[in-house]
Amino acid sequence: MLYDIGLTIAYDYDPPSGAGRHILRLMPAHLPGRQRLIAGRLAVEPAPDERHEGRDFWGNATTELVYRSPQAGERFRLTARVDCTAAAPGLDLSPPLDRLGQELAGIRSLGPEAPQHFLGASLRVAPWAEATAYARAQAAGGVTVLGLVETLGRALHRDLRFDAEATDVDTDPREAFARRHGVCQDFSQIMIACLRGLGVPAGYVSGFLRTDPPPGQPRLAGADAMHAWVRAWCGLEAGWIDYDPTNALMVATDHITVGFGRDYEDVAPVRGVLRVAGSQTSRQEVDVIPLG
Repeated sequence: MLYDIGLTIAYDYDPPSGAGRHILRLMPAHLPGRQRLIAGRLAVEPAPDERHEGRDFWGNATTELVYRSPQAGERFRLTARVDCTAAAPGLDLSPPLDRLGQELAGIRSLGPEAPQHFLGASLRVAPWAEATAYARAQAAGGVTVLGLVETLGRALHRDLRFDAEATDVDTDPREAFARRHGVCQDFSQIMIACLRGLGVPAGYVSGFLRTDPPPGQPRLAGADAMHAWVRAWCGLEAGWIDYDPTNALMVATDHITVGFGRDYEDVAPVRGVLRVAGSQTSRQEVDVIPLG
């Protein structure tokens, strides 16, 4: 599936900010066999004093910006064309959950894709007793690792309520789980904690989601969304599998990956420091337009 993607993130400061430094992770990824970045451009207004393009440890594209003078605001505008290819549904090649540890023991790499990085606690996600018990209840009956991922994802979709106003970007997943509501970030970080609690390596994926308007309604400009989902390591044969617990489905061509890390902290779209003494407002507009 071919997509044109447009994203605008705008910040306004009152009074103007002082010096600042940002790291942006907004450019869609190139994933051989799954996703091809045909073209992409990230425009920044006003022009920064310094701009550096690079990649982080996980391989995510980064843009580092430095401002040394006061700014009334900033605008980050992404335009990209991406081709997504969904793998045909296949057999479940993942091992039973109780054999996953043996397969993990055979991994000797510590590169970015090594599952060992995604087993323990990370800055925002650490397994806790209630989440592990919840996950264990979904793992009865000698389930395979992939079977657990799907069963757990469906359970979270059933038991948690999506509520765009319930949490913010800094909400602890324990709080969202206790209250049984949240947004895609909460669903994903809760699922990661549940999987890690049972010894399944799991990470956080940031990207875009194509959405469809209600029947008979036109597509509204800027009404799509950035999204988050889970990537779980399902054994040597199955490898990494992407699952979207917010929508209870395996990730296919409606999801466009931007970045992958241990939790939101590794793939935040905009991260940085800013010298500011007043108020700050922000807005975001996203368009994911299918071209066929």
